[in-house]
Amino acid sequence: MRLVANRNHNSRPRFRSGNAVLDLALVMPLLIGITFGAVEYGYALFIKHTLQSAAREGARAAIVAGATAQNIQDSVDGSMQAAGFIQSKYTRPPTIEYQKSGTTTWSTAWTSAVAGDSIRVTVSTTWGTAGISVLPSYLGGIGPAKALNGSTTMRKEG
Repeated sequence: MRLVANRNHNSRPRFRSGNAVLDLALVMPLLIGITFGAVEYGYALFIKHTLQSAAREGARAAIVAGATAQNIQDSVDGSMQAAGFIQSKYTRPPTIEYQKSGTTTWSTAWTSAVAGDSIRVTVSTTWGTAGISVLPSYLGGIGPAKALNGSTTMRKEG
């Protein structure tokens, strides 16, 4: 019977001094920037989706016969409040316009719309008002003056 000697005479682990720290120092800012950028742009998409949903609810309230500006405002406020936005975070009242059937111009005198006319409701805000700036603009963050809008067009009912 023959015994095989351990060929690894130095069984202690070797440490590479500083390599891991250097790698971490180079990669960590990139990872932090990507993470915070994903959070900021994700929240911007949430706001955009919420504005679009509020505009849709406002348009649904606007197309029925006998709709008032207060009905539309209440619908928009209800949708925004359900998403957690207070009234100072978006435009009040929303922009309400109508387009006569067969024309290309929009008018703000939406109360004169008749069945078949298009009614457009727009709810808007700015990133500086509703958003949370995590990244500065020079690193790819969203600027505070960036406008976020949600708009929906529906046909007026009879």
